[in-house]
Amino acid sequence: MATVRICVCGDEGSGKSSLVASLVKDTFVSNKIQPILPQVTIPPTLGTPENVTTTIVDTSALPQERTNLAREIRKSNVILLVYSDHYSYERVALFWLPHFRSLGVNVPVILCANKSDLAANGTPAQVVEEEMLPVMAEFKEIDACIRTSAREHYNINEAFFLCQKAVTHPIAPLFDAKESVLKPPAIAALQRVFYLCDKDQDGYLNDQELDDFQKKCFQRPLTDDDRKHIKETIRRSIPDAISLTGGISTAGFLHLNTLYASKGRHETIWAILRTFNYTDSLSLRESFLHPQFPITPFSSAELSPAGYRFLVDLFLTSDKDNDGGLSPSELSALFAPTPGLSPQWLDDSFPTSVVTTESGHVTLQGWLAQWSMTTFTTPQTTLSYLAYLGFSEPTTSALKLTRPRKRRPVSSAHLTQPTKRTVLLAHVLGAPASGKSSLLSSFLSRPFTSTYTPTLSPRVACNTVELPGGRQVYLILSEPSPSAAPAILENSTKILDQCDVLVYTYDSSDPDSFAYIPDIRARYPHLEQIPPCYVALKADLDRTTQNCEVQPDEYTRGMPAGGGGGPVHTSVTWESIGEVFVKVAQAGLEPAGAFPRKGDGDGDSGEKIWGTWVNWGVAVGAVVAVGAAAAMAWKRGLGTIAREG
Repeated sequence: MATVRICVCGDEGSGKSSLVASLVKDTFVSNKIQPILPQVTIPPTLGTPENVTTTIVDTSALPQERTNLAREIRKSNVILLVYSDHYSYERVALFWLPHFRSLGVNVPVILCANKSDLAANGTPAQVVEEEMLPVMAEFKEIDACIRTSAREHYNINEAFFLCQKAVTHPIAPLFDAKESVLKPPAIAALQRVFYLCDKDQDGYLNDQELDDFQKKCFQRPLTDDDRKHIKETIRRSIPDAISLTGGISTAGFLHLNTLYASKGRHETIWAILRTFNYTDSLSLRESFLHPQFPITPFSSAELSPAGYRFLVDLFLTSDKDNDGGLSPSELSALFAPTPGLSPQWLDDSFPTSVVTTESGHVTLQGWLAQWSMTTFTTPQTTLSYLAYLGFSEPTTSALKLTRPRKRRPVSSAHLTQPTKRTVLLAHVLGAPASGKSSLLSSFLSRPFTSTYTPTLSPRVACNTVELPGGRQVYLILSEPSPSAAPAILENSTKILDQCDVLVYTYDSSDPDSFAYIPDIRARYPHLEQIPPCYVALKADLDRTTQNCEVQPDEYTRGMPAGGGGGPVHTSVTWESIGEVFVKVAQAGLEPAGAFPRKGDGDGDSGEKIWGTWVNWGVAVGAVVAVGAAAAMAWKRGLGTIAREG
């Protein structure tokens, strides 16, 4: 906030203008001053909260000035409401505060009892208890109250400082003065701060964590006396909030901040919250949650080494029982500083979308796979959750952008180049009951079940694949539901932008299963630009002839992904099923090897003609070569005869 605009209101004769003049002159102005002072602008000084510029606007309560009064009230950030006697005090609740509400303004009000030097009797504490507290209880917009005297220059600077602080460090979002408790949003924000500072996740801030917190928020370390005083203050109210080793619990941390708020030191709380990127509405800054991370066409986002390190450390810290898996309770504790599992993870049916232990707990392999998949599909989700979970800024350093894929035009003679990406997406397509769901389950090492269950909603599975040579990549297998598949396949822009491989599956024991594949490729011609991989599932059953114009081996002739020119024949019950996933990953990493070679049966007419001319060229070249060799031999023979003769 660049400017704090203070509107000084109150009845005529309450001393509004004298307060402003006393602030500017730094002394009481005994001479008669004009009824309404000109607008005063005070530049930032060392003691100004947040180093803001302050504008002070004097007003009149006369009826003829009511329009100007309303305009200035609406333009203000804070109102200094001044009264000086019983009559003007009564008008605070009867006129002024209802008038502010009628104008629809929602700004803090500082209640100022001026001319305290003329008070006949009563201590400041009595004035606060008898006059100010009842009004504050009735009108929640009153942020603070103060007694002043322009004549004695008493609390003048403090009154305007309260106005500045009411804007730069508002108490209303933090503290319920009536109940003397922190408000729920403030509690939630401070609990997240505690979680992020509790590096070992033992539920307590030890001395080192407390010092790190102090340096991060206030740029100075705690002294031993400071640390001792904090712990003694907490122990007096909540003995159990201090552990045997001297750590401070969440309850103790919240109690300490409650004391700050109740004693008017809420700027301390705001210093903490703003360090951790909270706004005045106690939400995280939009630029912090959703930083700019543009994705160029045909590129994708992946986790960087720093991102993977952070997620590995988070897993190891959260695995309290060291069993190698995150249980539901451990996951719940891990996601405590976030809004919970993202909608995408719920749509993916996490954790069934990744590798888990026998008891269903997410393994480290599955944990990293889920984040790799999330980063690939919706990088902004990863960025926002990294922010929630405390990744060191900027969160964009946890991600990296891959080089764009190079798609193969249908009629082009140039094939795509190998890619160095580590996350690949493959859509698994095929006729109903062809074995797609079983393929996904085997990818996650789930036991095979012979019971057929139709796919009613999209399924996804993500796991690592180890390639020859030891390189590992993350492979995402996505099985669209029958109802969702047409929308996915029709969107040529999106599928060409995101998809690396199309896995066409069919049941080799069902004569009607393969016909789905030529039909869908003819219906959506742009699919020819995506590397294919053909998989004949249920190979443990008797193979049958397909009711199709072209049999699978002929249709896929020249497709190296099938291993010798045809589909990969396999079964999810075989141990060799893992070879399928290697071939799928290789098709995505080396797209050129997945397309038919020029002149092979799966090419278009142009490619067939090109292949024919190549074959004729090879034949002619062979004839010429043979003829040349014969001529050379004949000449050598003549030479030999001549020499011999």
